[in-house]
Amino acid sequence: MNPGIQKVEALDAGHFVRVEWEDGSESRYPCVWLRDNCQCPHCFLRSARARRLVFEDLDVNIVVKEVALADRKKISITWPDEHASEYEAEWLKKRCFSEEARAEMREDLFLPERQYWGSDLQLPKIPFEEVMYNDESAYKWLCTLKKVGIVLLTGAAARQGELVKLGHRIGFLRLTFYGPTWQVQDKADANNVAYTTGKLCFHTDYPVLQHPPGVQLLHCIKQTAAGGESEVVDGFNVSNKLKKQNPQAYQILSSTAVDYTDVGVDYCDFAVQNKQRIIDVDSRGQAVRINYNNATRDTVFDIPAEKVRPFYAALKEFNDLLNSTEHKFTYKLEPGDIVTFDNWRVLHGRQSYPSGSEVTRHLEGAYADWDVVMSRLRLLRKRVLNRD
Repeated sequence: MNPGIQKVEALDAGHFVRVEWEDGSESRYPCVWLRDNCQCPHCFLRSARARRLVFEDLDVNIVVKEVALADRKKISITWPDEHASEYEAEWLKKRCFSEEARAEMREDLFLPERQYWGSDLQLPKIPFEEVMYNDESAYKWLCTLKKVGIVLLTGAAARQGELVKLGHRIGFLRLTFYGPTWQVQDKADANNVAYTTGKLCFHTDYPVLQHPPGVQLLHCIKQTAAGGESEVVDGFNVSNKLKKQNPQAYQILSSTAVDYTDVGVDYCDFAVQNKQRIIDVDSRGQAVRINYNNATRDTVFDIPAEKVRPFYAALKEFNDLLNSTEHKFTYKLEPGDIVTFDNWRVLHGRQSYPSGSEVTRHLEGAYADWDVVMSRLRLLRKRVLNRD
């Protein structure tokens, strides 16, 4: 994008600057924002891409003294205190305040597009080695993970430690009370229901934390011959269905604070307590995170008694939708498979399997935060697409 500027002028008694582009479009920039984002060395530390200007020195009612078109690729502004600022055309165009430009910037920075699915999921698969050593494949993996919510990596070695390598490929893994990585297998005196052979109902991991892990990684090292199938469901897709089917139930689940608890000993001893809404929504009422784990939902429930039964009715309807055959997808991990999924969106479960005298099923698990994953995605995109 190499936009050219046709004309520039001050508007509204100097409170706005209007830019007319060569393609005939126009942009209006508030002067307080322009002064706040001056790119000169005094106001901006280029090596850190960080603002040096302290907010106390910003006049929120500032107006321009003079604005000029330096050339068709740059505008210059002189402020009342004679401070001078310059703004490149491309920089300005990307930061236009129009709805279209802002939507384009949101797409570029956050990749908000979602591909919803149910039992018809075509599980995306990418070889583990390609992700580890090929930037295009790693970029494809993370883009698909963001859009679809789940990707299966195939062909990893059937031994512990592969997730640590994958963590380094992203940046770093998330440490929790269960350790940097954790072993999902049948254990005596299990400190987590996952460490048994029983069925695991659909859940997201760790809603007991104020900031639950964004991405979960599960590596199959050993698989039982009978049972142990994995199940997943698109929580955002189901939330949308619930909102249409029963808006009142959706409202209850997106507004009621549910108590979660987790107490025990693993990486260290812990006593964690938190409140979460089953469906976290943004300002538009759109689901942005599911916080649902029946195993760690506390017996304490901090709401008035008369609201308890309506809550249970709403949760039952949501749970029934999660478990409906049209929404859930079932598959079985093979040794060397690593399933990676969005823990804020995809609920996962497991079918039961027979217990034995020896360990018959062994998965290694780990977490990563979305901040870390999205950081790597943006860096890979810049490298793969040669973008600034």
